[in-house]
Amino acid sequence: MNLYSQSVTELTLNELDARVAAGKDTTYVVNFWATWCRPCIAELPYFEMANDSLKNQKVKILLVSVDFLSLKEEKLIPFVQKKGYRSELFILNEKNENEWINRISTDWSGAIPATLILNTEKKYRHFYEQDFHDFPSLYATFQTLISQ
Repeated sequence: MNLYSQSVTELTLNELDARVAAGKDTTYVVNFWATWCRPCIAELPYFEMANDSLKNQKVKILLVSVDFLSLKEEKLIPFVQKKGYRSELFILNEKNENEWINRISTDWSGAIPATLILNTEKKYRHFYEQDFHDFPSLYATFQTLISQ
């Protein structure tokens, strides 16, 4: 068992909006994933690598699980502790899928993985309904937006 103890906080979209609004000069990378989603699990290490690479920049990577809230203790927390993730981890606490999916992006079908990259000061909000197959493509996407 990994000695690294990571917590998973429940998060509503209103709380996410407030967090982003408070960090005006920060770029937020919000990855939506689940423990049962193989492409999600495959790309999570790339987000961790990006988190390490961007630690001296005003970038926050938030990993938001869309697993069932009822599975937080028995499945999600043991999973993230075993993996030893260092990015901030959340579990989405929203009930109406149709409502929260459209709030993230009206272009989102609901498929995961999905990533939202936004910065309120620079006034950009980009949504990616895809998985990133390698670290260079993920990092290049971040760098393009951050350097705007």
